[in-house]
Amino acid sequence: MVVATGFFDGVHIGHRKVLGQLVEAARARGGESMVITFWPHPRTVLQKDARSLRLLSSLSEKTALIRSLGVDRVEVLDFSREFCALSCRDYLKEVVRDRFGADAILLGYDNRMGSDCCSPDQAAATAVDLGLEVIRCASIDDGGAAISSTRIRKALEEGRVDDAARMLGRPYSLHGVVVAGNRLGRSIGFPTANMQLYEPLKQLPGNGVYLVDVHTLGRDFRGMCNIGVRPTVGENRALTIETNIFGFDEDIYGLDIGLDFLARIRGERRFSSLEDLAAQLEKDKKFRL
Repeated sequence: MVVATGFFDGVHIGHRKVLGQLVEAARARGGESMVITFWPHPRTVLQKDARSLRLLSSLSEKTALIRSLGVDRVEVLDFSREFCALSCRDYLKEVVRDRFGADAILLGYDNRMGSDCCSPDQAAATAVDLGLEVIRCASIDDGGAAISSTRIRKALEEGRVDDAARMLGRPYSLHGVVVAGNRLGRSIGFPTANMQLYEPLKQLPGNGVYLVDVHTLGRDFRGMCNIGVRPTVGENRALTIETNIFGFDEDIYGLDIGLDFLARIRGERRFSSLEDLAAQLEKDKKFRL
């Protein structure tokens, strides 16, 4: 059994390189590949900047993405205060080796491990001492900077969904259920599907209008999504995620909806009238990649 361990938020192209090497190493040894990951995020348990935490993937999204890369097993451990008290040595011995039967571990370039926050070199030395084979994986960079979940979150916050997609290896996505809105969009010719996220901690792209691919009713559509407080018509300034699906007029309240963010069309702004807003939406609808 060859194991890789980490949170793997977003399963970006750096993670994919690690997991690809994991699968190859396991196959070369005639064994299984396993990812040991955690939930919830350590920051929510340790309360280090927990209020500002936003995730690139829900637990179900993360496990599905990992499995899609050919990994044989995904084990999700409860990240509790008791669990995070384990030292690097105890984690490798009690969990990786004894509990899951690993005989090899793949370490990424930035794998910090255990309550003693062992570096990759320290973790490698400990693993070898415990009888585990160590496989090292180099970082993957983007213009001289290592790709990381933190960099992807920042790109999304700034509305740079194209940069985020390049680092993720796929468009950034949101998933949720369609909930009732105020139906104002329909009155100006742009009915919208309002989304309530399944994972409330998912990172949102910065406020603005985006070109999106929409997945609902088992079909795919193109549309444009507004994320923001609707300054022209919003009264309570609550943040909304609302999508106008091109050429679509079916009732999907209470149904699943998924959005893939393709490009930012413009920032959110206030218009002097609903007529001006509708005119701008007509222009937005013509946006093409």
